[in-house]
Amino acid sequence: MKETKTLEYAPAEYLDLDYIVGLDEVGRGCGAGPVVTAAVILPKGFSSPLLRDSKKLTEKQRNTAYQLILDNAISIVCYAGSVTDINELGINAATFKTMHRCLDDLTTTPEHILVDGIVWEEYNDIPVTKVPKGDDTYMCIAAAAIFAKVRRDEYMVKLHELYPIYDWDSNKGYLSPAHIAAIKENGVCKYHRNQYVRNFI
Repeated sequence: MKETKTLEYAPAEYLDLDYIVGLDEVGRGCGAGPVVTAAVILPKGFSSPLLRDSKKLTEKQRNTAYQLILDNAISIVCYAGSVTDINELGINAATFKTMHRCLDDLTTTPEHILVDGIVWEEYNDIPVTKVPKGDDTYMCIAAAAIFAKVRRDEYMVKLHELYPIYDWDSNKGYLSPAHIAAIKENGVCKYHRNQYVRNFI
């Protein structure tokens, strides 16, 4: 059996810090629904093999990891960037808006930010490290991604009950063949992102 990689807590140069926050988003590439971001501060040196790239976890594993995060995190904040924001501001601005809201509402002020990806919009002079594939590199970013993923999936299942024709309970708003076919046959609803679905209308 392949051994599961345990992620690092933080870059070596920041291991002495007490409060490092991980930031990540989920749903950036979806054709429908919000982009959801989360900020998570884990206890210094926290480690668990359950926390890794959310895309490599089954739904059951994500739910177990989600509970682990709830039970252990020093602070967690999760917000959704609405479809209205995505349509009006664009995906980057909508994502950064929700990330900044998450940082604003943390109960503990972070000493350093670890954010997934290669792009960042500066925030309140808090030092930041941009980490490509960060959710498969550092614990706190993985925790943020898992938390956001579970919350977003739950929301898309609820939206499915309102709009079952799009199969959001299974595709979670991503443009699967079935989702695209449903758009072509039935048109779009208020939860679709204009720029993402315009070629299918």
